[in-house]
Amino acid sequence: MAPTASPDTALAIQLDYPDNRLMIDLVGPHGAHLAQIEQLLGVQIVNRGNTLVAHGEAAPEAERVLNALYARLEAGKQVDMGAIDGLIRLRDDDAEARDGDQTEMFPGPALEIRTRKKTMEPRTEAQKAYTQALLDNELTFGIGPAGTGKTYIAVAVAVSKFITGEVDRIILTRPAVEAGEKLGFLPGTQDEKVDPYMQPLYDALNDFLPGKQLAKLREEKRVEIAPLAFMRGRTLSNAFVILDEAQNATTMQMKMFLTRLGQGSRMAITGDRSQVDLPRGVQSGLRDAESILTGTEGISFNYFTATDVVRHPLVAKIITAYDAEDTRREAARAAREDRG
Repeated sequence: MAPTASPDTALAIQLDYPDNRLMIDLVGPHGAHLAQIEQLLGVQIVNRGNTLVAHGEAAPEAERVLNALYARLEAGKQVDMGAIDGLIRLRDDDAEARDGDQTEMFPGPALEIRTRKKTMEPRTEAQKAYTQALLDNELTFGIGPAGTGKTYIAVAVAVSKFITGEVDRIILTRPAVEAGEKLGFLPGTQDEKVDPYMQPLYDALNDFLPGKQLAKLREEKRVEIAPLAFMRGRTLSNAFVILDEAQNATTMQMKMFLTRLGQGSRMAITGDRSQVDLPRGVQSGLRDAESILTGTEGISFNYFTATDVVRHPLVAKIITAYDAEDTRREAARAAREDRG
């Protein structure tokens, strides 16, 4: 049953929702979902039992968001902080020009990647394009700052294709390069030595596969996590292969990795050009691959910016501030060269 709405004033909209159980999920624990909508849209939402009243200039927008979230709950889908963030980010620019059901004005993500533990939905237009590229192409690059979901989405798609039998193995790799620190000799077995470098990949896999199943798949070598150097000499067939932190691969390593692609396989390469940890004077293989392979049929390049960051909102602000400072320094350097 659809909610009813009535305007109290020019800047206040009342919404009545009939289902008590869905209302609890809509409001969120201790009103967390309403608080998030208030923060993102700059409105005030008052909760009175099964009635919500949105106040502020963006009250009509809040109405569309709340109705879309309620419709999502009616369809049996989960509403959490990520779903709210994605719904607001993905709202159509021309929503006000459209007629009909208000939920259609906030259609939400068109893509859903289903895994054993959860369903992953893109939260931004760039994430949607990247997800579709991973589904459609044999070789996909995801390039952009930290926190934009490049690796997370790639792992979700890999797990989904593994579950459906489209690939037989998942292989995750990254260069074992220290992020500006010298950690020295690491004790233990080979796995124990490389595990600290691979931890972000473990974290993503654990989000999509049950722990016992993941452990069994690793024992059977159907899920592999290994440093990039271990890829040399292999032909990776019927596998979904992900190279993470590709900006720290050298040109030779990148060429070696890309030429591992075998029949029935897909590759995803993710990286952030602003976080190269290679020694001074060593060219990033990601930059080379981008300049050499852009425009090659069958290879998709997808780019993210600070607006696609889906971690804490401060992360986007930090990235923007650093980008602005880099631009300022580059301009100052160019000015000094002109004067010289």
